[in-house]
Amino acid sequence: MARYTGPKGRVNRRLQTNIYETSGAIKALEKRPQPPGMHMRFRRPSNYGVALMEKQKIKHYYGLGERQLRRYFEKATRQKGNTGENLLLLCEQRLDNVIRRVGLSKTRSQARQGVAHGHFRVNGVKVDRPSYLLRAGDVISVRPRKNVLQLYQKIREMGVEGEGCEWVSFDSESLSATVQGKPSGSDISLPVDANTVVEFLSR
Repeated sequence: MARYTGPKGRVNRRLQTNIYETSGAIKALEKRPQPPGMHMRFRRPSNYGVALMEKQKIKHYYGLGERQLRRYFEKATRQKGNTGENLLLLCEQRLDNVIRRVGLSKTRSQARQGVAHGHFRVNGVKVDRPSYLLRAGDVISVRPRKNVLQLYQKIREMGVEGEGCEWVSFDSESLSATVQGKPSGSDISLPVDANTVVEFLSR
């Protein structure tokens, strides 16, 4: 799932949510709101089907593989508080997610690609793992190379807007972001029933 390269519009239609942010995927759901397939009708899914869809939303939205999601789940169960919320908050702290939310990329897929190519630094050190979990005080900056800086300046000039991230401050002039603290439940950007996912993963 972390390297899903199939038709994104089909995923949006299947999950009935704009998981992928490309214009084609969004239009696919707007034009054909029913699930993909010939003569498909809306049918009430079973409890298992509902839980599976909610889990798939998290995997596609944050670009997670099954084992990676399981690791986050195990970590979330060891933390105090609501396990479902803890799971989503761990996903929100991923480097690629924060890059997308502050507006340095059009989509999370583009943010993952940029991190994997070594375009970003955390506290002055190059990080090429999109799954890197940020902590309070971390500073994300664009690699100081002319072509890389021009790329992200162009993205900003194209009017790419961030999704809003109260726990991270962004300086558009230096193209840097500073993590102010930890995200809270109100900072979760994906509308999903996390408790259903927790029950599914606990089986």
